[in-house]
Parts: sequence; C-alpha cells; structure tokens
Amino acid sequence: MALDGKILAQAKNKLEEKRRQKDEEQQYRLRKIYAAVPRIRELDTELRLTMAELVGAALGADASLKVDDIRVRNLKLQEERQKELQKAGFPGDYLDDKYMCSSCRDTGYIDSAMCECLKEIYKKEQGSSLSNLFKLGNETFESFDLSYYNDSGETDESVNPRQSMKIIYEICTQYARNFGSNSMNLLFNGAPGLGKTFLSACIARVVAENGFSVVYNMAMSVFSEFETVKFMRSHDSDESREEVKRARSEVKRFLECDLLIIDDLGTEMTTAFTMEVLYDIINTRLLTGKKTLINSNLTIDELRRRYSVQILARLEGEYQVLTFYGSDIRKKKNLV
Repeated sequence: MALDGKILAQAKNKLEEKRRQKDEEQQYRLRKIYAAVPRIRELDTELRLTMAELVGAALGADASLKVDDIRVRNLKLQEERQKELQKAGFPGDYLDDKYMCSSCRDTGYIDSAMCECLKEIYKKEQGSSLSNLFKLGNETFESFDLSYYNDSGETDESVNPRQSMKIIYEICTQYARNFGSNSMNLLFNGAPGLGKTFLSACIARVVAENGFSVVYNMAMSVFSEFETVKFMRSHDSDESREEVKRARSEVKRFLECDLLIIDDLGTEMTTAFTMEVLYDIINTRLLTGKKTLINSNLTIDELRRRYSVQILARLEGEYQVLTFYGSDIRKKKNLV
C-alpha cells in the first residue's frame, strides 16, 4: 500500500494548521484570563520559576534546593490558580493545553507509525483530490441503478444491456472491496453515457477509503504533464522551474499510486509521443505491480487501429476488458 506523497504533504499541512489554530486559541484564552484575573499571570510566572528550580535541583546545580519542597510549592500554586479561575467563573481546566490527539500528542506519528488522526486527515485529503471524479457526490455502488439499462438487446440483439451491466457491476463491487496487490487491471470501453466514469468513481471511493492511494485524471491531462516534463525548459524562469517541478511530481504520482484511473482515453491527439507515454505508463505499472483502470469510448477494434501493437498486446493480455452496452443513460435521467 503506497501513500501518495502529495496528499500526505497536504494532510501534514492540515494537521499543522490545526495545531496552529489550537495554539492561537490557547493564547487567546491566556490573554482573556490575564486581563480578567491579573493574579493568574503572577501565578504562571511563579510556576515557571518552580519548574526551572526543579530542573536545577535534578541536575544538582544547586544542592540547597530540595526537590520535594519545590514540588509541594508547585502544587500549591496550581491549586491557587485553579481556585482563581473558578472564582472568576471559568472551569478549573480552562487554561490546560490539551492535545487534540492524546495518542500521538498532535505529531501525527506514534514512534514511526502514522497515527489514526493523520490517517483520517489523509483520507479526507484523498477524497478532495478526487473531487473532479466525484462530480455529483452520489457516486456510490448503492446509488447505481440498473433500471436505466434496457432488459433486451438493442444494437446487438445478442447482448442484454441490463444483464451485462449487472455482471460488470458485481465485478466492480468485488474489485473495489477486495482491492490489493493481486487485483487485476481494468479497461472499461463502450459508448458515452453508459456509466464508465460513474463506476470508476465508485471504485475510487471505496479503494481510497480503504487507505490506498488513488489518482484520477483525464487522458489529455495525463499526457500534458509528461509533455511538460519532457519539453519545457526548466532553466528559462522561476515560473518554468516551478511548472516542471509540479509536472514531475504529477508524473511520479501517475506511476507510483496504488490505483491510477485514466478517463477518456482516445480523446487526445494521437502522436508518437502520446503512444510512447501510454506504453510507458502501462508497462511501468505492470512491472511494478501497480493497478490501472482505463476508460475509453472506443471499441476494441478502434483501439487496435489507433494504438500500437505493443500497447494493445498489454491491454488485451493484462487487463480485464469490460464492455458497456446500452443507450445513453444521461438522456434517460433527464427525461425522468
């Protein structure tokens, strides 16, 4: 299971922002209390002095200091502080600097293991990164409606769209729930408006919620990032350097994420460069055991005519091809 470096960095930034907000809230409370009860400021100063004395006594810097006496004085100061707070109408623990997460003390890690609090932020950031895929917000297997598919043959009398989609739906649900290193690669193909992107989003949602890194992008955008890395000269300007750096980061994500979803393959301008990139993506991810889901409106014959023999050999040999049948369900939904 590979973490997405970009998403992890965003999650860490979110955790740091939460820590900053908590610290600001703590400082606000202190200012509020110091203004209302000046004696508490004095007590806090005395408490800091006793802590310094404790350190000095523990290190043997001053033999005249007795640790037990200092501790007793410290406890008395804490008790007085609590009473002053309560007398002013505040809870006794109002100024306690509490951790948001007691397990990791707001660091995000317990030893070298990621804490559940950071994992939760990571999952939310992963979901946000897939917002372009979750366009409607209801892309779940539970909301997938087979009734939009005809229960009889249409253009191909030998194929029942509803029965075919029922099988595809079951394959997709099992794929998402059992996703792992032994999962297959998927190729969705068929006419527009048959649910390819919707089911891709359903898979992405479940796989991401299970802690795997998922990256989604349109085919044209994927090829564009590779083009930026190869052809933009990073030494021209600060802006160019930043653009190349960003594109390299995206390319790294495309190649290393647990599940890459490439949407609308075939809408890009097919050139020797795009075919080279597509082969590189497919081959690299096959060699490293990473999983890929590709959507295309093209038929298998159209894919054969458009792409190289090497690419088709891998798509047909290493991917499970799921062909979507029926008529545009988006039009049907608009009629409801």
